[in-house]
Amino acid sequence: MKTRLPLAAALTLASSLTAFADVKVNDTLSVGGYAVGSYRNTETDPGTSADKFDLDAAKALFTGTFKPVTGVVSLYYQPGAPSDVTLLDAYATVDVGGGTSVTAGKFLSYLGYEAFDIPNMTQVSYANGDFLGPIPGYHTGVRVDGGDKDTGWGLALLDSVYSGTYYLKGDGELKHNAGFEGYFTYKAIPDVTLWAGFAYETKGNIIHKNEAILTLDFWASYNLSKEITVAAELCTKDGGKGDKGNNWLLFLNYAIDKNWSSAFRVSGEKLSNGGPGFTKLTVAPTYKVNDNFAVRAELSYYDYSKHTANSATFFALQSIFKF
Repeated sequence: MKTRLPLAAALTLASSLTAFADVKVNDTLSVGGYAVGSYRNTETDPGTSADKFDLDAAKALFTGTFKPVTGVVSLYYQPGAPSDVTLLDAYATVDVGGGTSVTAGKFLSYLGYEAFDIPNMTQVSYANGDFLGPIPGYHTGVRVDGGDKDTGWGLALLDSVYSGTYYLKGDGELKHNAGFEGYFTYKAIPDVTLWAGFAYETKGNIIHKNEAILTLDFWASYNLSKEITVAAELCTKDGGKGDKGNNWLLFLNYAIDKNWSSAFRVSGEKLSNGGPGFTKLTVAPTYKVNDNFAVRAELSYYDYSKHTANSATFFALQSIFKF
């Protein structure tokens, strides 16, 4: 789930916490990364209270530039992942000219307004994905990307779109199924970005052996001013019975001053055919100590429908170190 290629990362520059920046080692190699930890508490009604005090994730990313080729490799740690350390990004991009590039290797999905890398987020939790999980994670394949100052586009052939609960890699084969992703973005209107994308996975996938999966994602963002950014997203997924529905979000980020900002979000998710759903309200202030360290809090309230719980409250306090 979640996530987001350079386009989505660039959009988060509207927030007070900028993307983690590379440290230049020499003319060809740079290194970047982050380490994030948090305290989280969830209280469910009816239900029990649960908390977590742990490292959320750590990432080290290495970029090698050998024009016209750029190579990216990253190592990623996340508690609970199948591997202690995961080779997350591992790809090479060739600039073929005319604003077009070809990338091969292991990379992140195009889909999703909210960022994958925690320093590029404006809140602690994601808007949706509890029941439906329509936003893919990482997979392996080949993609072609292009565009100019007004438009952008991309198309990818993948080993898979989805990979079950382990979203840090694809299924690693094309014999039984294949995945496809694409997007188009329009940026000619000042301060406005319009984005539309799709993901399609053929039958034989790891989730549904006899059902293809089609996901459509649409989002738009608008910089009302230097301080305020608003956005909206609608995502639908059709993976057959029990895996069909939609989710959405409405988002506002306000940069109060050079140190303080706050995100405000309303989101929802609903499974088709009478399945469970929820509406979620989120407030998430961030204090940036400097360009490398920030502290973020979040308070979210869930209002469930057709679920074992009626409601839930989520609180988190998160520290973010990036380089």
